[in-house]
Amino acid sequence: MKRSLIVIFATVALDAAGIALIFPILPGLLRSMTGTKEISSLFGAMLAVHALMQFVFAPVLGVLSDRYGRRPVLLLSLAGTAADYLVMAFTPHVWLLFAGRAVAGLTAANTAVAIAYIADITPEAERARRYGLFHAFYGAGFVLGPVIGGALGDVSVRDPFLAAAALNGVNLLLALLMLPESHQPARTPIDWRALNPFVPLRWAIAFRALVPLLTVFLLIGLVGQTYSTIWVLFVEDRFGWTGTEVGLSLGTFGALVALAQGFAVGPATRRLGERGTLLLGIVCEAAALLVLAFARAGWVAFAVIPLLAFGGIGLPALRALQTKAVDRESQGQLQGVVASLVSLAAIFGPLIFSWVYAYSRPGWNGLTWIIGVAIYAVAVPVVLTVARPSLLHRST
Repeated sequence: MKRSLIVIFATVALDAAGIALIFPILPGLLRSMTGTKEISSLFGAMLAVHALMQFVFAPVLGVLSDRYGRRPVLLLSLAGTAADYLVMAFTPHVWLLFAGRAVAGLTAANTAVAIAYIADITPEAERARRYGLFHAFYGAGFVLGPVIGGALGDVSVRDPFLAAAALNGVNLLLALLMLPESHQPARTPIDWRALNPFVPLRWAIAFRALVPLLTVFLLIGLVGQTYSTIWVLFVEDRFGWTGTEVGLSLGTFGALVALAQGFAVGPATRRLGERGTLLLGIVCEAAALLVLAFARAGWVAFAVIPLLAFGGIGLPALRALQTKAVDRESQGQLQGVVASLVSLAAIFGPLIFSWVYAYSRPGWNGLTWIIGVAIYAVAVPVVLTVARPSLLHRST
């Protein structure tokens, strides 16, 4: 494997570990700072602020990575994330937590730039497998991160943020010293209109083959927001889990995602094709959400984690389909658009799902998972309209 690919995978894994360290304990930090137990809406708003900044600036960073190269944009992103964790570790003010999350969202181009980097150095036929490895390394970052973060958080709610800042410092140093540039900077001047976050979306819609692919991606992104918004709140409320137990659940999920996407994506796409793999992932994940909604014991939540993790095999297949729909010179712009859709889902998802959870929590707090199943029911017919990969280029 190329050294540059190893470094980008290591960068992704370390970045995920930093995120995972703080994820189990962020609601606890909010409770300690506000003095109230009902922080669902505040937690959702904090997630939405981060996503809003990503939505506004991810297309900009995607265009800048096409114009100036992937490496400088990635370094900027890592530095901004490290600064955010330091703010969260020391600030006594809730508004500074929001400000730090806004700065991190502004610079959060890690995923989009890393995926464009992989597209730069990978033949089309190999992209699904390498995107599977990408998600496997990302999942690997979630193996130990939540476990350590949950355990540290049971001691002090600030400690995970210091550990996350240190990890991002290591990540920044690794990229600075060992990651070469993968994309020859463009000589043409930047079209400043493209820095409007809605312009790249209009550019993407012009590719007819991309429309259903981006629609499905947006729907999958919305479902993904159910986990990031309410998983910690749900398992604490329904099963009474501690920070350590929450961390173990997330670590288990990360380990299984790494295994599924590292070893199952390639065989699945060879046997079922990319569209078939995407459908299989959706069906598995929807089934897991349905079980989770009605679970009455904590062991059931652990039991559905393998099915949730295996359901993630559809995302690398979807990403591979997307990259085949545009030319090589537009991969950065495409990934900026994709990152914007992730952010769009992450703006509205936490706001909606935190409100739904707060509203339904006194009676039955499984409603959010049922909404996820309903969204997947809408996604399946859209997936069925996706052209075969061999026709994607002809549809642009």
